[in-house]
Amino acid sequence: MQDLSEARRRNASQATEALAIEDRRRFLQRLDHELKNPLTAIQVGLAILEEKSDPQTVESIQAQTQRLSQLVVDLRKLSDLETRPIEFASVNLAEILKTVVGITEERCCAKGIKLTLNLPQAPWPLPAVSGDGDLLLLAFHNLLDNAVKFNQPGETIEVRGFEDGRSVVVEVADTGPGIPEDELTHIWEELYRGQGARGIPGSGLGLALVRVIVDRHRGQVNIRSRTEQGTVVIVRLPQANH
Repeated sequence: MQDLSEARRRNASQATEALAIEDRRRFLQRLDHELKNPLTAIQVGLAILEEKSDPQTVESIQAQTQRLSQLVVDLRKLSDLETRPIEFASVNLAEILKTVVGITEERCCAKGIKLTLNLPQAPWPLPAVSGDGDLLLLAFHNLLDNAVKFNQPGETIEVRGFEDGRSVVVEVADTGPGIPEDELTHIWEELYRGQGARGIPGSGLGLALVRVIVDRHRGQVNIRSRTEQGTVVIVRLPQANH
């Protein structure tokens, strides 16, 4: 019986390792794809510049170079987040959400998107959570930035915070195009970009960063979406001292 249990454990370990290898292989394939396209554009642009000065070509090269630079920065952030220790402290999540919404308001206004923030005032405010305030700000900024990218003029983005038992829940909801059901299981993967993301600037790492940050804070992140209706991302974090 003991030999049988040991064999099962070995098989389970091997299966887990195989899945990890497959996940990393897909990641490297996407990384190669994401880097190859802008690099090719830069090389072609440089060849043209050797013959003549073309402002549009220069602008294209600058845009692709910026995309590569951002991709490298986000990859470094992701790698660092997965390994670096986090100093946990009491974090006023309400203030972080106010800051993120304040940062994003101008973009929403320029694009004609309605942005609202709903936080409890009575009988008590949103409880504090335990974690790193800078990382949590980055996570919610990425979620809101993602919503702004995919919403059009006249649509709405709502940021909602509330207490649920021993957890604090934050929802970032929008009335945008929604995400097809077959893409929902992949959106947290590094460098994954769905059909609707084609042509929209981004590194494909924003949601992966969110996932890692929430995981490191012992929280959960989920998503619900309906095509042509909208999307809501739900982040659940433990309250401080719980």
